[in-house]
Amino acid sequence: MIEISEVSKSFDGRQAISELSLTVNNGEFAILIGTSGSGKSTMLKLLNRLLEPDSGGIRLHGKNIVEHSPEQLRRRIGYAIQSVGLFPHWTVEQNIGAVPALLKWPKTRIRDRVSELLELLHLPPDEFRHRYPDQLSGGQQQRVGVARALAADPDVLLMDEPFGALDPVTRASLQQELANIHKVSGKTIILVTHDVDEALALGERIILIDHGRIVQQGAPRDFLLSPENDLVREFVGQSDIGIRLLGLDKIADRVRAQPAIPGEPIRSNSTLREALSAFVTRKEHSLPVVDEHGLPAGVLHFADLLGKPSGRPR
Repeated sequence: MIEISEVSKSFDGRQAISELSLTVNNGEFAILIGTSGSGKSTMLKLLNRLLEPDSGGIRLHGKNIVEHSPEQLRRRIGYAIQSVGLFPHWTVEQNIGAVPALLKWPKTRIRDRVSELLELLHLPPDEFRHRYPDQLSGGQQQRVGVARALAADPDVLLMDEPFGALDPVTRASLQQELANIHKVSGKTIILVTHDVDEALALGERIILIDHGRIVQQGAPRDFLLSPENDLVREFVGQSDIGIRLLGLDKIADRVRAQPAIPGEPIRSNSTLREALSAFVTRKEHSLPVVDEHGLPAGVLHFADLLGKPSGRPR
């Protein structure tokens, strides 16, 4: 558990964080969202002692983080950033194994851990472990950055705009992989973004920060349906709320157990937002649905986007 108690931080007289209090539970995926300069990235740096607060305190698993040296703390907290920051003259394996090497893990254990993480992030170990950063695409570099942050099996993973510089296709792929990592590992993740769609896609809880203060926090659906003020309404985009709500539910929640129909199928683990796009582009009122193994799972009807089907065939 991470407990932030009335933390404040100023730079040259400008308040970046102002008496902020927040608790992040073990295994939670929390999103810090806000405009540029809102204080969200500063908060991450305070968590791993890249910066020190002017006042207030931060506790990790009940212990004040000042009782750890910055080096000890950062071995327990993984940190991934947009610019990645890979060492250019080190191989992928050396980059990922940097912290385990500092912890004096045996070489065989480091090698096994590198292989495990490369497999998890869809980078075949035999193909990528000996490459250098300049031999990787932007998306591959970002995957290596995430692997390096996870290498020593940290308690907490901090991520500061990790996918901001990537193209939409690569970004969506990495978001899905990060969601899978969280599901498999159960790690506590705190991710900073200014992208509300990324926050909704990944977060169990969203925390909107403005001028160093928490404006609103809550589950994605509550965040969309119950904005507390005009700032929150503007941030989530009033005209896009319906579309974004569709992005929170899966086709599997609405599919009808009916015999397969002709047409290109859509997967049951896709969102209703993706289904809406398919309905519009294909000009269809019903879509065949397949499960994750490609087997027929039923039929999705356009009208079911608005609510759970009654069970009566149409």
